[in-house]
Amino acid sequence: MAKRRIAVVGTGHRGTATWGRDLLKNCGEWVELVGLADSNPLRLARARDVIGRGTPTFAELGLMLAAVRPDTLIVCTRDSAHDDHIVEALEAGIDVLTEKPMATTAQKCRRILEAERRTGRRVDVAFNYRFAPTARRLKQLIIEGAIGAIASVDFHWYLDVIHGADYFRRWHARLENSGSLFVHKATHHFDLLNWYLDAEPREVFARGELRHYGRCGPFRGVRCKGCEHAERCDFRFDISRDAWLDMLYEEPSVADGYFRDACVFREDIDIPDTMTAALLYDNGVQVSYSLNTFMPIEGYHLALNGDRGRIEVRVFERQPWETEACDEIAVISNFGSRDIVRVPHGAGGHFGGDVALQMMLFGPEGSDPLNQRAGSRAGTMSVLCGAAAVDSIRRKKPIDVPSLLG
Repeated sequence: MAKRRIAVVGTGHRGTATWGRDLLKNCGEWVELVGLADSNPLRLARARDVIGRGTPTFAELGLMLAAVRPDTLIVCTRDSAHDDHIVEALEAGIDVLTEKPMATTAQKCRRILEAERRTGRRVDVAFNYRFAPTARRLKQLIIEGAIGAIASVDFHWYLDVIHGADYFRRWHARLENSGSLFVHKATHHFDLLNWYLDAEPREVFARGELRHYGRCGPFRGVRCKGCEHAERCDFRFDISRDAWLDMLYEEPSVADGYFRDACVFREDIDIPDTMTAALLYDNGVQVSYSLNTFMPIEGYHLALNGDRGRIEVRVFERQPWETEACDEIAVISNFGSRDIVRVPHGAGGHFGGDVALQMMLFGPEGSDPLNQRAGSRAGTMSVLCGAAAVDSIRRKKPIDVPSLLG
């Protein structure tokens, strides 16, 4: 059987590692990398060296699509550019796998959906959290009716002062680039909710504020390297101590001016760092959600409340104490017992979710009993949750989600 011909646009961390080097390591028996494209020639050259296949490189996506005619394009560029690259590939007769979020606005989602219908090609969205072992087990418990019909959900995600701060060093800190973390980061969380509940959001009311980063900081500079405040800044980031990031971003910054260690207190940061939302689903389920970005811990707390009981899980991703390499899911029955389901972590990114996603998309044909593979509709609905939240903050009112699709 012929290998599936893939090409990647965007050679940052995810494009170079997850969808370049790692994909070939895990699925090289079934895929062939035929092209890499990036507007930064220095980063592009480094990505090709890391992947180590002598893959043809291109400065523009259109040139690559015309030259190598891949079966699938993998989009790993800045979020705000996803729709342009997805639509260009679809119109060239090429299927697309895009990093999340699929797009940053409702209008861009509509554009992608229309192009997919018109061309007959397929868009997949890389929702790797669906493939994490704990997420899979939770979905199974819900399907099995472990707590009956779900009435409400409590979902609270914590980003620590390492990971959370990193979003404010990068291009994500501008609304025009990322749609805010309600879109860029929370698209994972909203997709999990949509998938767990097997439902679509109907209404969102949100609050969000910049409380810690940006203009709230005690001082500011352009970037950490050479900053006069470095010795007294808790958020100082020395990129030279991270060989991977230094290789991909430091010298290549001369080509496009993008610094990977920008100051987290920059005045132009315009996204909230503290966020809450109330969501109502079309099946009546109510959700309380929050996202915080400067915590001492990394991970999340999730509780699903049903008419026959409650499921609780607290996932630890990083914290100042040791934990076992597994998660514990508590299944608590009304008028009954409390059972603990232990779920070991898998190897690789997102506790094994990255590898499982790659195998689903590019490995031998297999079944998908949990509906883990996510298409453009799933990508759209997760984005709309975040876009509605942003609109709700701006307008100070609940937002009707279906109306965003027109």
